[in-house]
Amino acid sequence: MKLESSPSSDDTVLPFQLDRTATRGRVVRLCGVLQRILAQHGYPGVIEALLAEATLLTALIGQAIKTRWKLSLQVRGDGPVRLIATDYYGPVEDGSPARIRAYAGFDTARLDPDGDAFAQVGSGCLSIMIDQGRGTTPYQGITPLVGGSLAACAETYFAQSEQLPTRFVLAFGRSQVPEEEMHWRAGGVMLQQMPVTEPRIEDGGSGAGGLLAASDILDAAAAEAWNRVNQRLDGAGEIDLIGPTVAPTDLLVRLFRADGPRAFRVQPVEFGCTCTMERARESLSLCVTEDLRTMTTDEGIVTVDCQFCGAHYEFQPAALGDVVRNG
Repeated sequence: MKLESSPSSDDTVLPFQLDRTATRGRVVRLCGVLQRILAQHGYPGVIEALLAEATLLTALIGQAIKTRWKLSLQVRGDGPVRLIATDYYGPVEDGSPARIRAYAGFDTARLDPDGDAFAQVGSGCLSIMIDQGRGTTPYQGITPLVGGSLAACAETYFAQSEQLPTRFVLAFGRSQVPEEEMHWRAGGVMLQQMPVTEPRIEDGGSGAGGLLAASDILDAAAAEAWNRVNQRLDGAGEIDLIGPTVAPTDLLVRLFRADGPRAFRVQPVEFGCTCTMERARESLSLCVTEDLRTMTTDEGIVTVDCQFCGAHYEFQPAALGDVVRNG
């Protein structure tokens, strides 16, 4: 059992594997990153909950896939919550932080501040897009919104698209320690069971709408191991997941001591946005004349705001040239 604790577990993703069960996983802890994301727009509570969940999933999935450039997670629905969008940018070099950003689009008038957060997305889909950089073809996988949470949707995505049984257990909320202001903390665990043999899928899966479930993918021995580690994970309390009193390595020992946990080098994460003046200018190429009017001040200045980081850009119409098309 090889476990090494990092000096600080905040804003990190810790990869691990369970040597005795062919299971791999990640432990995530977000504090400053999530605080920065949720402080951008003063979101209602139900939107904060969805963004916190989506940001945790993005950190876990992005690190698990070893993205060289960008992984994007998007949730689109026909309810009051129209869009949840997150981006994970892989580290530029070994040891450097990965970067995460996120925002939400929603209809305030239709939003129920006391209602179930996931239900307010309505019908739609969750998509995961992987862009490995110049010279590669971006990948996109889509799964319907099922299961009652974004985590359940992501589990369905991995079962259906990757045929990997996957489990997410997430927790988030406002926290306060002595002599500090109230702030957001979040944490979670991702588990994946690696199949020993190729699954044989014939007439669809046993999940909702014929989607695949873990029992459709694993043989008897692997299914038994998968059920066992999931039962252990069920013993994790919210405070264990969120921290900071329980380090990620300590959590692994508490939950999976009997399964041979092995931790790898921790991946730091930070808030990061890629918007620039030039990219804001390029975004105007998607605008028609009617759109442009709503982005122009009484003084005739064209403005663009980044939804991710809140950056504000201003342009003189004459300086835009042919960037903006008419329509």
